[in-house]
Amino acid sequence: MAAEWDGKSRGTVFGFKVFIFFIKNFGINAAYALMHLPIPYFYVFSRKNVRGLRFYFRKRLKYSWLKTATSIYKTYYVFGQTLIDKIAISAGLRSNYTFEFDGEELIQDVLALKKGGILISAHVGNFELAQHFFKERLSGAAISIVITDQDHQDIKEYLDQYIKRDQMQFIIVKEDFSHIFEINAALAENRIICISGDRYLPNTKCMEEVLLGKSAKFPVGPFYLGSRLDVPVLFVYVMREPKRHYHLYARRVEFEAKNAEDLLKKYANNIERVINKYPLQWFNFYDFWEDRKK
Repeated sequence: MAAEWDGKSRGTVFGFKVFIFFIKNFGINAAYALMHLPIPYFYVFSRKNVRGLRFYFRKRLKYSWLKTATSIYKTYYVFGQTLIDKIAISAGLRSNYTFEFDGEELIQDVLALKKGGILISAHVGNFELAQHFFKERLSGAAISIVITDQDHQDIKEYLDQYIKRDQMQFIIVKEDFSHIFEINAALAENRIICISGDRYLPNTKCMEEVLLGKSAKFPVGPFYLGSRLDVPVLFVYVMREPKRHYHLYARRVEFEAKNAEDLLKKYANNIERVINKYPLQWFNFYDFWEDRKK
């Protein structure tokens, strides 16, 4: 990765095959234990990613060198656990996990208005598991997830055997902005639009706001849509906690009408609170604040 996120996730079909084999034959804990093996590989061959995490822990959270080194390792491990959990839960092992719904009534209120809503999340925790929260707890809820992450097609095809996505619809961001029409159509069907607010692609418009004491770039789209469309906006995160427990946070946000900058400021403040509570679940593996350029 360069200073910007390059739009793709890392991984190979072989790697996913190994972890799925361990989940099926030896259990979830065995897959967790196996996760320790590839972490040294990332340390050696993904130096730009490691550097991004090092800037995050050293410059933003002010950790010591020793605490930074151990935190980078732990972050990779927790990230691996979230990937394993996503596969395990989608493959029918839901009973091995517990969920906690914090702000459920706020999403119920949005659905009752029957005009849809926008949930803005971030690459912290394990937001894809939100579909399981909605499916189990919110009768009739339907979500459309707006994505820009173009994972390798062979990985997608392989994981589709295990990850059930029948309750979700994906809206892919397109250069011709036709995804805007898909978003409006989904809102007209009282669908909940989920979109990440913390990554932008190179050569696309962005906005700047202070996060953890330094200005960073954010995509224009989520905040422009959230501030312009006459629908409720919530910040939502699904965070991993000990003993295979996931905690969903939903918070309704009030902001100045038609003011994307104000919505972004509220978002940055909200993310800071999440990061301070879950510092090891910041999964933007690149130079988010462009510290290297400085």
